[in-house]
Amino acid sequence: MSAQAFSRKEKTEPLTAVDSGNDSRDAIANQAIEPGMNRTITRKFDFHIIPWLFGIWLLAFIDRSNIGNARIDGLARDLELDGTKFNIALTVFYIPYILIDVPSNWVVKYFGANYYLPGLLIAWGLVGMCTGFVKDYGGLLACRFFLGLCEGGLLGGLVLYLSMFYQRHELLFRIGMFYCAAPLSGAFGGLLATGLAQIRHNGYNRWPWIFIVEGAVTIAYGLVTIWFLPATPSNATFLTEAEREAAVHRMGLDAHGASKESKVESERFSWHWVRMAILNVNTIVLSLNYFAIITPIYSFSLFLPTIISNLGYDSVKAQLFTVPPNMAGFFAVILCTFLSDKIKGRGPIMLGCCSIAIIGYIMLLIKTTPLVHYGGTFLVAVGVFPSAPAVLGWLANNLAPHYVRATGTGLQIAVCNCAAFIATFTYLEKDKPDYTTGHSINLGMLVLSLALSTTHILYVKWENRKRENGGRDYRLDEGDEGMLGYRHPSFRYTI
Repeated sequence: MSAQAFSRKEKTEPLTAVDSGNDSRDAIANQAIEPGMNRTITRKFDFHIIPWLFGIWLLAFIDRSNIGNARIDGLARDLELDGTKFNIALTVFYIPYILIDVPSNWVVKYFGANYYLPGLLIAWGLVGMCTGFVKDYGGLLACRFFLGLCEGGLLGGLVLYLSMFYQRHELLFRIGMFYCAAPLSGAFGGLLATGLAQIRHNGYNRWPWIFIVEGAVTIAYGLVTIWFLPATPSNATFLTEAEREAAVHRMGLDAHGASKESKVESERFSWHWVRMAILNVNTIVLSLNYFAIITPIYSFSLFLPTIISNLGYDSVKAQLFTVPPNMAGFFAVILCTFLSDKIKGRGPIMLGCCSIAIIGYIMLLIKTTPLVHYGGTFLVAVGVFPSAPAVLGWLANNLAPHYVRATGTGLQIAVCNCAAFIATFTYLEKDKPDYTTGHSINLGMLVLSLALSTTHILYVKWENRKRENGGRDYRLDEGDEGMLGYRHPSFRYTI
């Protein structure tokens, strides 16, 4: 490996010479990447990976939540979705979505994320198109089920994929850079639905074209993406040979003893790693925390057009009025994830964002003017959308190596998506126009998240102090040091 790619830990200047033999190899193993090289690698990853993941997540959220736009453009009337039928159609999506999360993460590396993730995209695009041709309630339920099956492995796969390329305290901003597509999808999806719902052709009027056109775009994007995503840092063709070696080496350094393999493709599946992921305090607490966060996110995304229309606006204005709150959420995600990586902390961001969202729901609950209620949707968007990547990145930072992270992240997403069974029934027809029950449920979930985040910050600080003071060094005598993973005394949890 090129000596110029490294710098000694005590100094920032690159080495000018490397001795031969085992001593030199050991020296290189303990050397940090030269800062200029590190920045170059990160910048190239940002340019060649993040835009594609942004597009994937944008389309995923549009195709998942466009049923909310279609509802107020004739879907509920044409398919006779009276009572709770619409809510049941939303719920069906999450049954396969939840069941597929963990096993999907296990096979991402096996199939190659560069093929697997775009493959999921193409599959759900086909299902999305089919939704535009359904004629009855049964057909809608079938399409929602298969859409959930195809989308289920996506979020965990995206987070896992990024963790192969970025160091732990670079990760959250990159998660935020694709996750900000979620609120943007609400803004863009509302505008797009407004235009597509004006189409009337060959017996298909208004809402079917939302699904048909958006599904076709998703398929096309998936076919293009396959050609551009790298599988791992070691086969990223846009890097030079020296950059590829340095990219692999820096991930080994960032593991802090949690992995004995520098190349992620060298790691092998073991049930030992699965058990470690499931029994980790971080996995349990942050999965519950994500459950609490995702409830208001899902209900907000699915029902925002309905909430705004019940403030007294017609369907077109309601679609358009969804744009500003979602754009506020978009910028909040970018800002908060950037700050989180700067301070190398996730919990403080969670505390701040949850507090803002709580104020937003209080504004929605009080008896006041529609303008105040509409203002509350801004605070909700600004608070809940950044919280999701924060809690995702928090767990991904605190689990290692690859298959522990794959299992824990998949389990976290599976647990959190159980919240969909609550979220899809929070805003019922009988509760309009105030939707007091729905707003109260979401408020309660945010208070729960606030409590869990506070508790977990205290736990992480306590555990890190134990490791710093040598309280976990006994683990080095338990057996194979390479099987300790995140339990290694040198590994530090992110706050």
